[in-house]
Amino acid sequence: MARRARKTPLEKCQEELESVRASIAQYEQCLTTMREKEKQLEEQMLMEKFKEVNELLEGQNLSLDDLKEMLESPGTEGEQPKAS
Repeated sequence: MARRARKTPLEKCQEELESVRASIAQYEQCLTTMREKEKQLEEQMLMEKFKEVNELLEGQNLSLDDLKEMLESPGTEGEQPKAS
């Protein structure tokens, strides 16, 4: 059985460089996927907050316009919301 010739230092470096580049590409793809997931979760959280506000408004028989008027009225300027 014939032995394979040893790899030169240059060949070893080239193979390692290819491996590193492949790893970088894989991590970049993972980052892209994770950023997309992050954006989806942020949007989902925002929608949940809007749902909560909407439920509160419906419970008080108020509309979004009513809420807007309350927030813009001069009597509420400078007041801090009460902590629950």
